[in-house]
Amino acid sequence: MGRSSLTKLLVVLLLVSSGQTYGRAESITAKESQTATGYVFYDANNNRQRDAGEQGLACVRVSNGREVVCTDENGLYQLPVTGDTILFVIKPQGWRTPLSKNLTPEFYYIHKPNGSPKSKYAGVKPTGPLPASVDFPLYPQKEPAEFRAIFFGDPQPRDQKEIDYIAHDVIEDLIGTDASFGVTLGDILFNDLSLFQSQARGIALLGIPWYNVIGNHDINFDAPNDKLSDETFEREYGPAYYSFDYGTVHFITLDDVEWTVSEKDKKGKYQGGLGIEQMEFIRNDLKQIPEDQLVVLMMHIPLVNVNDRQELYRLIEKRPFCMSISGHTHHHEHRFITKADGWRGPKPHHHIINVTVCGSWWSGTPDERGIPHTVMADGAPNGYSIIRFDGKEYNLDFRAAGRSEKYQMNIMVPEEVAANQLVETDVIVNVFNGSERSKVAMLIGAVGTWVPMEFRPGIDPGFKKLSETENSVKDKKYRSMPNAKKSTHLWHAKLPAGLKPGTHLLRVRTVEMDGDKHQSGRVIRVVPARPDEKTTATGVTEK
Repeated sequence: MGRSSLTKLLVVLLLVSSGQTYGRAESITAKESQTATGYVFYDANNNRQRDAGEQGLACVRVSNGREVVCTDENGLYQLPVTGDTILFVIKPQGWRTPLSKNLTPEFYYIHKPNGSPKSKYAGVKPTGPLPASVDFPLYPQKEPAEFRAIFFGDPQPRDQKEIDYIAHDVIEDLIGTDASFGVTLGDILFNDLSLFQSQARGIALLGIPWYNVIGNHDINFDAPNDKLSDETFEREYGPAYYSFDYGTVHFITLDDVEWTVSEKDKKGKYQGGLGIEQMEFIRNDLKQIPEDQLVVLMMHIPLVNVNDRQELYRLIEKRPFCMSISGHTHHHEHRFITKADGWRGPKPHHHIINVTVCGSWWSGTPDERGIPHTVMADGAPNGYSIIRFDGKEYNLDFRAAGRSEKYQMNIMVPEEVAANQLVETDVIVNVFNGSERSKVAMLIGAVGTWVPMEFRPGIDPGFKKLSETENSVKDKKYRSMPNAKKSTHLWHAKLPAGLKPGTHLLRVRTVEMDGDKHQSGRVIRVVPARPDEKTTATGVTEK
């Protein structure tokens, strides 16, 4: 046996003994490098094949998940590949990629000659030898500078019944949307990866391209390492991290779910992380993006919970136009990342933790449709976001599932207040899309002065009362709600003195950080004085 063969044998034995082997599918071939060659071209006859005379497209970026290269004047590119590589085109402005029957973009070629290793949920079938030319068809489309995109956080259905919840609670209201595309920010499912197709079929009814971020409930839990945890996701959607342009915006989809397996007890767990290869891709990708172009990072685990975020910060903190968005925590929040988190940029980084479609995991009492109300633990309803992009600017609209788009806040104040207890009675407002940069004020009656309310994050008393009441029911037929968690969008004030007994309209208005204005109201009754009584914002009378 020669030295080269002996070295390969030793490597295989080491991989097997450490549990890092891909099984028969991986072996040494995954480490042996080849060169992939191909063209990015205008598929004029829409047959997904490069035919004679079809134009190659110059200056289109292509990646192998590490390097990023641009096609030459003929549309030609070359990239190194191993026995486990996904090649993908970075969709340029003004072009679209092919779409699957479920309208998920097909912008990639999977090279796994021996396929994925065996697991509970199937991965990729063997793809065979590397083709002589790996080509990527593109099709021209109009992409205005101003457009809208839909963002779903954590639909997270356990079964078909909960996929049906999503259809009735969210999808039906979005039919006919003018959004250009949509994104699910991870936890597409809740562990049962056999449901990917069913979930995608429902979302496809919206009629727009739909991108997907991998979440911690979308991975293979029987995988021996992080590299193999994405195999089923890759079969359905391609690479777990990639990028694309739409309009003048550059979007980067990140895989920030790292799967680790203990050598001692072989138990797996996830953590927030990006890893060396992905960081190399991000670095090479951003090198080709002008600093004055808006960059949007899309991920599942919030950026502040990613272990190697500091390295990512160094890549984006000097960019004047960059924001990020995630899901995972099942509440809605605008985070402003500052020096306290190691950020060194000239101004805080805006990170959005998006409202979740499943709210609090489809918990709580069912409504008249049989769908749980599933209010999130910060007191906000389940739903989704629509972000309007316009050049370097963006504007997020919060949408509550099954509600009017005007439903933007919950005003908590007693139904009835004694005249002598007005100045001791709390008004608490949960502005669902609010942040520390919002301005909230209240007014009672048709005329008068708007009184600023105090921004005071904390527990939403309405949610706390709701969850405690519902969870105390014995033999309940619905899933228990989570405990209340700190809400970052609460405002407080006291009722003004001097209100006469009678029925009054309390109005609340908010001006959000992006200039959006919303107003809502609540009717209260003032009754004659009742000595020795105090009424809380949730209507509890204390003597």
